Amino acid sequence: MKNTRTNPTLKLAKLCREAALDKKADDVVLLDLRGISTVADYFLLCSGNSEPHLKAIADEITRRLRDDAGVRPNGRDGHPASRWVVMDYRDILIHIFHPEVRQRYALEQLWGDAKRVK
Repeated sequence: MKNTRTNPTLKLAKLCREAALDKKADDVVLLDLRGISTVADYFLLCSGNSEPHLKAIADEITRRLRDDAGVRPNGRDGHPASRWVVMDYRDILIHIFHPEVRQRYALEQLWGDAKRVK
């Protein structure tokens, strides 16, 4: 497996994780989907406890990737009131959930073959 010096997508995924943690996201998990999916190379899953918290996490990730890496999302779907925000950064999909919604959809189990990135 390549390290972040030779894998720019992993470097961006870790920047997303760092931004989520800076906004106190809960249960932050970065999954490596390379080799098991054509959907994306990485999924970042995290939780926020309220609509303002979900919005703050999403906005911080957007800001950090724009300011630190010059990257803008391909798309953003959902909104804090839906309790699930999905952000598409081509090879990185970011899922920001309210804990109840995250439990219901159980993406960690659905993608159980994926390796967790430390």
